Amino acid sequence: MALDTTKLKRDLSISLLIYSLPVLAIYLYFKLNNGIVTESHIVLPSFLEFAKPAFENIRTWGLIAFMLVLGVVEFTAGLYDEKWTGRERKIDIICFLAPKLLLPPVITFFSLTVLPYVIPNLANTLSWVPFWGGFFLIAVADDLTQYWYHRLHHQVPFLWRFHRTHHSAPYMGMAMASRQNFLYTVFFSQIYLTATLTYLGLGLPALFVLVVKSIITLGAHSSLAWDKPFYKYKVLHPIAWVLERLISTPATHHAHHADTSGDGVGHFKGNFGNMFFLWDMTFGTGLITRKFPESYGTKTYKSEEWYAQFLWPIFKSKIEGSPLADGVLSTPISQKRETVSTNQTIPTNQNIYEPVQS
Repeated sequence: MALDTTKLKRDLSISLLIYSLPVLAIYLYFKLNNGIVTESHIVLPSFLEFAKPAFENIRTWGLIAFMLVLGVVEFTAGLYDEKWTGRERKIDIICFLAPKLLLPPVITFFSLTVLPYVIPNLANTLSWVPFWGGFFLIAVADDLTQYWYHRLHHQVPFLWRFHRTHHSAPYMGMAMASRQNFLYTVFFSQIYLTATLTYLGLGLPALFVLVVKSIITLGAHSSLAWDKPFYKYKVLHPIAWVLERLISTPATHHAHHADTSGDGVGHFKGNFGNMFFLWDMTFGTGLITRKFPESYGTKTYKSEEWYAQFLWPIFKSKIEGSPLADGVLSTPISQKRETVSTNQTIPTNQNIYEPVQS
């Protein structure tokens, strides 16, 4: 999928406007209050005070427990369809555990050493911002930045190989939710943006954004399709209409992980949103069908060893024709065939490629 530079420039311009909206809202709030700060993000709104201990616990151990419990439920229900083989288990487990060991020291070094050096004397300078303003600012900055990080990894062939690991899983669920190449994880752009805003004094809003976003994104990856009742019952259709355009749901995100876009359901060329699907609606990269793909992953996936997926390009695949092997970008593996209503199969001249090249 080649980059459309005209569309890219337009979308980036729109993004700059969106990034500025929380700043403008905070500025107007400040001016309307005649420059008087009446509240601080350090003090939660009264209606959220009860939730602070829960959010703090979820951040430290709750999200991991949530993932494990949900994964056990999925596995017990047989939702992986026996696709969780030895190699798949190994890469999923390594990708789940490694960030817990890799990221804390990296983020700690960035927050305690790099930021004080790059922007000295600016710690807590945004502590006057009200909680809602900090939440709005971080939610937009964090998630819109991740949208672009994700989108570019699909649209730039070189970057795709760092993100390909996440799309190699032939199933959806908690097992593969953390499945990423280590460089994709370490350079996760919005992590450092959020760390910077936390350093500037928005730590509490950052905590709430982290928890809300984590629950939404984990729910979107889950093989438990919690959104189906909203599509099934007519009385819930108005809620479904809002939900599927506002946040990522299993239906929209599963479509992003489909192994084909030829069925009208799969959409690996879009549906890039993580917490907010709103970005896809804004930039025209979204597809909503309320249906689920029949299969997931990439057509060229060859059940590769964990080190080739997690540690590429340090370690490369030894499988011939793999996009993670030396000198290979994308390899067609078969002719695409279309089935018509008469049950006849008509071959076409179109090969099946890695999704980024389709």
